[in-house]
Parts: sequence; C-alpha cells; structure tokens
Amino acid sequence: MRRLGKTRRTIRTVRPSSRAAVAGVACAAVLALLTAAPAEAQETAAEAQGSHGAPHWALKDTGAPAVRFRGLSAVDRDTAWAAGAQGTVLRTVDGGASWRNVSPPGAADLQFRDVEAFDARRAVVLAIGEGEASRVYRTEDGGATWTESFRNTDAKAFYDCLTFFDRRHGLAMSDPVDGKFRILSTSDGGRSWKVLPNDGMPAALDGEAGFAASGQCLVSAGSRDVWLATGGAARARVLHSADRGLTWTAADTPIAAGDPARGVFALAFRDRAHGLAVGGDYRADQPSPQAAATTGDAGRTWRPAATPPPAYRSGVTWLPHSRTAALAVGPTGTDLTTDAGRTWRTLDTGSYDTVDCTPDLGCWAAGEQGRVARLEN
Repeated sequence: MRRLGKTRRTIRTVRPSSRAAVAGVACAAVLALLTAAPAEAQETAAEAQGSHGAPHWALKDTGAPAVRFRGLSAVDRDTAWAAGAQGTVLRTVDGGASWRNVSPPGAADLQFRDVEAFDARRAVVLAIGEGEASRVYRTEDGGATWTESFRNTDAKAFYDCLTFFDRRHGLAMSDPVDGKFRILSTSDGGRSWKVLPNDGMPAALDGEAGFAASGQCLVSAGSRDVWLATGGAARARVLHSADRGLTWTAADTPIAAGDPARGVFALAFRDRAHGLAVGGDYRADQPSPQAAATTGDAGRTWRPAATPPPAYRSGVTWLPHSRTAALAVGPTGTDLTTDAGRTWRTLDTGSYDTVDCTPDLGCWAAGEQGRVARLEN
C-alpha cells in the first residue's frame, strides 16, 4: 500500500522428535512465566538487558541504527534474517551476537519489506514500490550473491508481501490492478515467477489495498491455504484461497476501517482453521479501539477480541507448540494472548513492527532504528 511507505510461513528443517519434545517443554515453561508475571514486571525486565527471570525482549546490536526493519524471518534461535529500508538485508547465525550485512548490491534505493528464509543460506526478499521498484531477489549462499528473479513492469502494480507453502511453492501479492488484487506465483523456490489469472479473485473495494508494514499481509498454512489482509476501504477484509491463489473468497472483519490508514495489517494462522488478525489505525495520534480479531473457520467469519491490544498492531505470531498463546507487536508495545486471541495484555512498551517464532522457541522481533530483539529469560 503506497500510503504506508508471515502466518508467514518460514520453511525450516524438521527436527528430531526428541528435540521437538524438549522445545515443547521449554515453550510450556516460558508460557508459564509469561502468564504469571504482571505486565509491569515484564516491562521492567524488557528494559534491563541481561536480566534473568521473566522472558523479555533482549535487544541485539545490528549496527544499522538508521534502518527500519519491517521484514523478518526467523529460522531458529540462532539464525534470523531482517530486511528493511535502504535496500538492507542482515543475517545472524549466532543468536544476534553479530550480524552480517548481506544486502544485494545496487539495492540502496529499494525498500525491502518482506523476507522468507528457508535456512541459513537460502532466502527470498521482496522490495516494494510502484512499477519497477517492486522486485524479488533470491540467494542460495547466505547473501554472498543474489539473483534478481522478478522485476515488476506494470506501473499499476505495487507488491506488498510474500509467503511460501514449502521450499518450492510461494506467492506474492500486489495492490489491486484493474480492480482486483494481483497474485504472483513461483513453483521453483523463487527462481521464476508468473502472474496468476484473476478470474477467481473477487473485486476489490474502492480504496482497498494491502499494508506493507510487517511482511504479514499475505500468510499461508499447510500446503495450499493462503490468506490476504486488506485495509484502506470502507471495510477491512481478509481474503482466503484454498488452492494456492487460484480462487478466493472475502470476509469482513471487525477491525477498524473507513480510512486509508486503517485496516488489517497482519495475520497469523496456527493451522488452516485458526487464525489471528491485528491492525487498526497506524497514525500515532489516532486510536485503534478494535485492533484484533480471531477466526476458527479458516477466515470465513471473524470475531472481535473481547480485550484487544490497546493500540495499533502491525505484526502477530503464534507461540510454538501452543494452541492458545500468541504475540502481537506494534510501535507502542508487545501484547500476549493466552486464550487464542480473545484477550490481550501488554508485556513490553518497546517499538517493533514485526515478529516471528520458530519451533525451538526462537522468537524474534524487529522494527525502527535498527531494532532487532530475541525473546530471552
């Protein structure tokens, strides 16, 4: 969406069952601490770097204080990729202790808003913008070299987000072109892309578009289901496809709409049925009284959170190995739900735009002023 300027599914290696069990125990312990500790204690812990006890966001020095990172892909507790302004892509393989600048050459004028990582070596990044500013790059050697695999040549298109179902199949979405959202598809891991026919795409509402705020306006679950978040129109909607983007259905959400700055900014699905939506009004001087919603039927219907986050939120992710716990982030803080999105409470007041978790409890967040953090205790 021009006015603003993951669950995105990161493809990870399957771990042995014993490790999964250990991760599940670790997640249960962390969730117990998060649930038991009052919000004030969480905020204090988040500010005290190196403190122990309650889980908190521990900031990592990226060495890029001028960059806002809206793209984030966590591979595990040690490995994560961040993508942002000024054509910047960073990668860590040591839990954030050090970061390598692996930005594609000649990309300093681009705005990267989404990154999807398969592992420590292979990743795909999306640059947003009108016309040729929308591009896709791919690396197979940890960012040592990049290949530009797509450059938009339609002046009416503006790509916002991408997602992958597996290591081969993925989609990217553009704001409406000739009255319908445009979907780009790959079946070879991002090496090549093609525009899908729009016969199965419902008409866009007047002013409707996606928000390139966190890389989570297009997310997938399983091998075929994908959801697209919208805003800017009279109603904030979520579109769902069960056939990898060929046909879509649209559903209204209770999240605030009716203005170019309002709508659904991010989605997360823990399976093909249960999902979360967050958003609101991204303007700092405007309230967002209904900033979250839930679905239990693959997005056919959406219910407002009984106690939503207190302000606009741009990113959301489920905690691993949990059917009820999730984190939402935004410029004014991080919120936790332990009842599958019905109620939320604030854990931290730091500014983050996007968030992502991995099966081994590697939860990461990223945002303005080069901020990248990992959940630690």
